[in-house]
Amino acid sequence: MTGPAHAESPSPTRELHAVTLPAGPRLLRAVDDALDGRGPALLPLPPSLPAPALRAVLDALRPTHVNGVRREHGVGVPAEVAVVVATSGTTGVPKGVQLSAAALLASASASLRRLRARPGERWLCCLPPSHVSGLQVLVRSLLSGTEPIVCDGFSPEAVLAGGAEHVSLVPTQLRRLLGADLSVFATILLGGAAPPAGLLEAARAAGARVVVGYGMSETCGGCVYDGHPLYNVDLKVGDDGRVRVAGPVLFSGYRLRPDLTAAARDGDWFLTSDLGVLEDGELRVLGRADDVINTGGEKVVAAAVAAAVAEHPAIADAVVVGRPDPEWGERVVAVVVSPDPPSLAVLRAFVKRRLPAYAAPAELIVTDEIPLLPNGKPDLAALRYGR
Repeated sequence: MTGPAHAESPSPTRELHAVTLPAGPRLLRAVDDALDGRGPALLPLPPSLPAPALRAVLDALRPTHVNGVRREHGVGVPAEVAVVVATSGTTGVPKGVQLSAAALLASASASLRRLRARPGERWLCCLPPSHVSGLQVLVRSLLSGTEPIVCDGFSPEAVLAGGAEHVSLVPTQLRRLLGADLSVFATILLGGAAPPAGLLEAARAAGARVVVGYGMSETCGGCVYDGHPLYNVDLKVGDDGRVRVAGPVLFSGYRLRPDLTAAARDGDWFLTSDLGVLEDGELRVLGRADDVINTGGEKVVAAAVAAAVAEHPAIADAVVVGRPDPEWGERVVAVVVSPDPPSLAVLRAFVKRRLPAYAAPAELIVTDEIPLLPNGKPDLAALRYGR
């Protein structure tokens, strides 16, 4: 088993082409060429990316070409790097996660093996290929000897009528499919965020075979399915409670940032930002280490509170963040979607029956929908700072 993510080579030898192609045959061919070495390494970017955001990504990641045009002061990548995935950049500066062909293919092969997907079975692509979840739909399709069925945007009607055996979704998309016969899919691979309370049960009652994935760009996407690691992937939880991953699916380093690469390493292990526990070999993710709210000296895991809030029958969706508070340092804020929301006092009492009193929300915000990033994850920065 190959393990460590390594520092970037001091002598890059391969061109890096940024492309703003939609999911489709041209991008699929470019990914295929990048994987087998016929073509340059790829930095896939959303075609709809606003000009200021595009400039920020290009300035940070410095590809040699943009849509085939050579770019001044571009820098190549190490020979083994096939794709660079730009992170969502919620901190303001996007990072480039360098993925080798070997890592991407190991991940896709292990995924198909675990899902018992057969050659010739097709995948539906309704996630952006600029993110690792959408990219891996393309790689799995190549390994399956098929072309993905592309859904431009997300339409429940188009997704259900697409004719694919397998589909990769985020929880918001799966929720929009409820009420339909979901047995039309052999597999619904669910990732991007933890599913809220009741979603899996409702989907399975509608005939869905849902497999919940856990992973990130640095692990070529999902590397743990339903709590258990994929073939050749190792897991452990350190004394600090953070999840570590090792195996052939690991990234090759952060683009032009050997300092960040070194900080993400724990020997041969990738040090994730997630807190978790292993119970009889099964991983249970508690939340992100950087989403711990320090309120009055007590540490509160935001994801644990969100899960408790989402159990309330009147709440359809919930996210919990910490906001600055002059007295407590941070206060626990619940942002919920609910047609008939409970009062803050009722919600606090509900949460206190499940968690320590200090974890109960001090503020309740009701909204029509949770703001999302392009990869389907909640926009925590917008929620945290009220943007």
